[in-house]
Formats: sequence, C-alpha cells, structure tokens
Amino acid sequence: MDDFQKSVAKTCLDGAEGNSLTFPQIVETLMRAGFESYLIDFRRSVAIYYLPDGQSVELPTQQVRTAIAPGFDAASMQAAIREAQQLVPGYTYAGFCQRAAAAGCAGYIVSFPGRRALYFGRSAEVHVEHVPA
Repeated sequence: MDDFQKSVAKTCLDGAEGNSLTFPQIVETLMRAGFESYLIDFRRSVAIYYLPDGQSVELPTQQVRTAIAPGFDAASMQAAIREAQQLVPGYTYAGFCQRAAAAGCAGYIVSFPGRRALYFGRSAEVHVEHVPA
C-alpha cells in the first residue's frame, strides 16, 4: 500500500467523523484509490481499509461512548441506517455510531465488490444492507 492510499483512507475516516463526507462519497473515493473493503470495529475503536491483495491500513477512530448492547436489534439498526441514508436534519456520524452501538452493533464491514454493508452484533447476529451502484 502506498502513501497516497493511506492518505485517502485517513481522509475518508476524517470526512466521516467530521461529517464532511457522505457514505456514497467515501465509497467512491476509496474505490477510486483501489480499496476493496473496510471494517469499522466499535469495540477496539479502529478502522481497517483493505486492498484486494490483502494489504491493509489500520487507523484509530473516535471512541463510541455508548455501550454496545448485548443483543442485536436489527430494526433499530435499520432505523439508524435509514437516518444516515436520508441525512435527516441533525445527522452526524458520531450519532449514527451511538445509535448503532445501542442497537447492539459491534461493528460493520463494507464490501465494494459485494455491494453490501454487513452490520454485526457481539454474538455474530447480522443485518445486511445492499449498497446501490
């Protein structure tokens, strides 16, 4: 992985956390830089960005201050995702992360070739969102 790709990953993470980039903008930017997927781990406060050849870069994320609920509530997770998709007034990525944790989401992985995001709970419950082309 070259320095440019590392910089792109950092820019996308900063853009999400600073609410200056939307999810579609982040996906497009990462794909153009050659990334295949990324993982957000709320328990460890890290983001990992993956290239198709297996190389990755790990970056620290802002800590989610909401405890991750022991059970996974798919309906609440879906509601948080819909708010993000619609960019409802007052939406922030930090708020999304708090709602996700309260819904029992321990993290999520976004696959560009798979065109989906997989949100997972502490005991491996999942909610799959298809990412539009």
